[in-house]
Amino acid sequence: MAESRFPFPPEDYCPLCVDTLRDPVTIPCGDTYCLECIKIYWDQFDHTGVYSCPQCHSTFTPRPVLRRNLPDVSHEPRRQLPELTPFPYMQRESFCDFCVGRRSKAVKSCLMCLAYYCETHVKPHYESSTFKRHKLVDETGHLDRKICPQHEKGLELFCRSDQMCICVLCTVKEHRGHNITSAEEERIEKQKVLVVTQTEVQHIIQDRMKELQDLKHNVDVLKSAAQRAQAETDKTFHEMLQAVERWKAEIHQMITTNMQSAMSQAEGYLDRLEQELLELQRRDAELRQILETEDNIHFLQNFPTLCVPPVAMVPKVLINPQFSFGEMSKTATEMKEHLDNICKTELSKISKTVSETPVYILLPRNGEKGILKVPSRVDFQEPKTRTDFLKYCTKMSLDPNTVYKELALSDGNQRVTRRKAVQFHPDHPERFDGFSQVLCKEPLTGFRFYWEAEWSGEFSIGVAYKSISRKGKNSHSLLGYNDKSWSLLCSDSGYSAWHNKVDRDLPEAPRATRIGVYLDYAGGTVAFYAISETMELIHRFKVQFSEPLYAGFGVGSSVTLCQLKQKQNPTPY
Repeated sequence: MAESRFPFPPEDYCPLCVDTLRDPVTIPCGDTYCLECIKIYWDQFDHTGVYSCPQCHSTFTPRPVLRRNLPDVSHEPRRQLPELTPFPYMQRESFCDFCVGRRSKAVKSCLMCLAYYCETHVKPHYESSTFKRHKLVDETGHLDRKICPQHEKGLELFCRSDQMCICVLCTVKEHRGHNITSAEEERIEKQKVLVVTQTEVQHIIQDRMKELQDLKHNVDVLKSAAQRAQAETDKTFHEMLQAVERWKAEIHQMITTNMQSAMSQAEGYLDRLEQELLELQRRDAELRQILETEDNIHFLQNFPTLCVPPVAMVPKVLINPQFSFGEMSKTATEMKEHLDNICKTELSKISKTVSETPVYILLPRNGEKGILKVPSRVDFQEPKTRTDFLKYCTKMSLDPNTVYKELALSDGNQRVTRRKAVQFHPDHPERFDGFSQVLCKEPLTGFRFYWEAEWSGEFSIGVAYKSISRKGKNSHSLLGYNDKSWSLLCSDSGYSAWHNKVDRDLPEAPRATRIGVYLDYAGGTVAFYAISETMELIHRFKVQFSEPLYAGFGVGSSVTLCQLKQKQNPTPY
């Protein structure tokens, strides 16, 4: 069971997931749980047909029908969308044109007077018949936009031919003969269009609100599932630890039992040997005495008894070289290695599944073509064409801290060339000092990667763990000659693939001066391709990687990282 996040569980918590209730349901005994939690809990009892309450242990037959409780939202604060200001770009504070001294904020503007009025100075427009033909509108701060910029008259008409507001004088010259109507009539026509648009917007709002609530619910379910998985994982590993403790106790008991049995047998042999030794010592004393006596008769009378050779009472005891307590410790080591291998294999499988399975699927809206893409199994299959590989192209740069003393970097650390003269690189613990090699900066782990390099002179290309040795001219620091690196050695005579001092000649592989490398970290694959007008596989390693990898090169003459254009981002989901 997952540990509660609360010091004391709140009243609205679910006893199963120990979290806030989501879609609460009350079962017949009166206890309340999350709908998903009690459903999963009861699913495991389907084979018995008897269902119980996890708290009070009341039983029910048949399985009760689960229905969501009616929500009580009277005390629950609702998350409100932020208030929006319509047309924020048109909001500008204006002040009354008729105030003396400190000017008050304007509340109305007159389209006849072309002036702003505060609450006090606008009153004559309401009270005097002089202003009855004047048109007052709410103040928006943009009275200048209601004046014709050419004739400085109020805009009262609309030219349908030019789709713009005009004044009376505009009809005489600039808009003469055009389709002219009043602003009021045009507003009525265009308002009909906006009403339709508003209706569409309201429908979209309703749809989005439903999507929002559904997504929130699904995210809560996802979170709950993650918490349950965490709790179940903790429980499983706790049981595994208990099992390991039992195995440890069994081996300890086996060692103790064998040791006690060996000690008991040894004590028996020791007692018998001690008794035999005492008997021999007594016999030796008798012989010494009879040999020293001067009484010939006494000597002759005891001779027949004493001249009989002693008989061994106990066989010679040796420790059996085939028995060893070390075998038990060796067995414990092998059990650990088997367990590690099982865990690594299974974790690699689930890691690949998790990394390649999208949590969310993005669906295009109506009318949106080519904007979003729904991922399918095809997206996660092994790439087959160069276009497929370019989906995973990775921008890399050579690491100056690893470059060998005779190598020079250029083109923004995209090219490395071997020189006859020693280059003046500062000392660094990650620098190769025995071989003409260099690594890239970028760690590669978790997903898929692809890169290409052009070469001249003999060269090697591959990947290595960061823990590869950098010092000394030995196999520990040479790409492909240890268990921390995999490489393809390229020369004019052909290719050979190397790992842990084991090489494989590839005489039939196609020749090319550009090599592509595809790394599927989770899938445990690193493959090399000859790139020309076509793309052909040279060699593939199958590996279970345990550390982040770094692209590496052994440089005979020069190596250049190729600039590739990614065709499609494979990880937007």
